[in-house]
Amino acid sequence: MTAESITSARTDRIPWAAMAGIIATVTVFAVAQGLTYPLLSFILERQGTTSGLIGLSAAMTPLGFILSAPFIPALSQCLGGARLAILCSILAALTLITIAWMQDIWAWMPLRFLLGFFANSLYVISETWLISITPAPRRGRIMGLYSSIVSGGFAIGPLSLGLTGTEGWPPFMIGITAFLLCGLIVLAVAARLPEMPNEGEATSVGGFFALAPLLLFAVFTAAAFEQILLSLFAVYGAALGSAEGRIASLITCFIAGNAALQILLGRVAERFGSTRMMLFCVLACLAGCLLLPSVFTTWLIWPLVFVWGGVSFGIYTLSLIQLGERFTGQALIAGNAAFALVWGIGGIVGSPATGLAMQLIGHQGLPLSLGLPSCVLAVFLMARTWRG
Repeated sequence: MTAESITSARTDRIPWAAMAGIIATVTVFAVAQGLTYPLLSFILERQGTTSGLIGLSAAMTPLGFILSAPFIPALSQCLGGARLAILCSILAALTLITIAWMQDIWAWMPLRFLLGFFANSLYVISETWLISITPAPRRGRIMGLYSSIVSGGFAIGPLSLGLTGTEGWPPFMIGITAFLLCGLIVLAVAARLPEMPNEGEATSVGGFFALAPLLLFAVFTAAAFEQILLSLFAVYGAALGSAEGRIASLITCFIAGNAALQILLGRVAERFGSTRMMLFCVLACLAGCLLLPSVFTTWLIWPLVFVWGGVSFGIYTLSLIQLGERFTGQALIAGNAAFALVWGIGGIVGSPATGLAMQLIGHQGLPLSLGLPSCVLAVFLMARTWRG
């Protein structure tokens, strides 16, 4: 074996222990996040809160994503990734305890903001760790695996509501326990985790927007799609006479599509290119928006939301793949933080705007709002493909 082949083999070697710890950490955190959105929406819907206010309340979490993002690169370098992740896990658990104790929409506004503020750091740190240790030839399948497992965590969240119900402390205790477990996992694998990359020229989160505007708009589209559906699908289903249990199961099916399809999308992206696969996912999202009103009350809604979930979150998975293909070092940290900021913008714009649209034109404002950013992204991607 030549020196070059030995170096290549080492480069392609996957540090499974560190990778398992990173993925487990975010997965457990995702359980709590996946539970929180539908749980709080169900509670507010039961209290008679308008769809506009429900959307505004849901937007507080992505607002926390937005305002925390510029500070994460500096905080991760100052405190270290592991310390920051553990601290944020503990603070998130304390925040959810307070949310459960104060059953009031106006008190929930700042608390949901804090939940997003603390959650964001963990996602940015974990994705930076993962991209930095993943060999380039296997980036598609590894990021697909990451997205699939994390999506499985999101699916467990709303699924657990079928076991605990949406009243009292039991559903909140699942989320609180998940947040604390997340910190314990980071503590257990801290010695195997890589340092935050610091090579290359320092790049601010704002400066990253000029480097990859289309990539960030793709993240915005994926975020708006997911946040709108998680926060307002309960309102859409209630308008059509669906029971809470059926809606929760449909949300679980949507997230299960994420979990089942990301590895496949990643593998196909390795062969045909991440840009082409992203365009395919966006067009599939648009098709789902067109079909939703006609199939919601039929059995076809189940395969539709399953595929919908896979391709909508696939936009984010493919964005992560492209981020790893194009950036390294401090630009990678800034890119992940910019992803988080734009994800927050997608959530904070999408949920209230959709809630308002549903108040003005009825429940069909949901598929209309889901389809609009997907349509714009499809146009930009097709223009880029034709130029390329």
